[in-house]
Amino acid sequence: MSKYQFIFVCVFAWLISLPTLAQDDVSPERKQAIDSLALEKVKDLGKYISIIGNKDTPFSEANRVIERAMELFADGAQMGVSSLNREEVKYYGVRKYFERLMALNYDRVTIRWFNIQYISDLEKQPDGRYVGVITIYQRFQGESDDGLKYMDTTKKDITIYVERKQTQIGGRVIGFWDVLLGDIRVTETTS
Repeated sequence: MSKYQFIFVCVFAWLISLPTLAQDDVSPERKQAIDSLALEKVKDLGKYISIIGNKDTPFSEANRVIERAMELFADGAQMGVSSLNREEVKYYGVRKYFERLMALNYDRVTIRWFNIQYISDLEKQPDGRYVGVITIYQRFQGESDDGLKYMDTTKKDITIYVERKQTQIGGRVIGFWDVLLGDIRVTETTS
């Protein structure tokens, strides 16, 4: 390889890596796309929770939806559970939360999420990840054939993690931003 070919290859390799290096900071356009992806994942989770909790959902379908929902979360994430009947909020691992949701002792369960919105902007962390918080309101209704009824509205804060990941496509390493959901904290429960 001649000196000029070597310089060309080095410059070409540098130019290819430049977009990847430049994407370590989130541009306003990319941030908007990340915000949309985060909100979409939260809305998906709301749909999954509704399906898992619905007593008309077949067991096999609920388990399939649980696996899909688990893909949304960072390792070790926990879900807060509250009730009007007790003051303390209990926290469960995500899978345990879904299993408990499937096993609720009601004949009919309706869970609806609404008023989904960012309450904190994405902030860069020392490890390079970005963290933000999305707030949702969850309306829970449970009814039993014997007349037992329970209803509450819970305000929840969902931690959002945005991190840089890489994948290989056609032998080329491609960098991208991914969004994972973290802990879901109960901030308020009302009737």
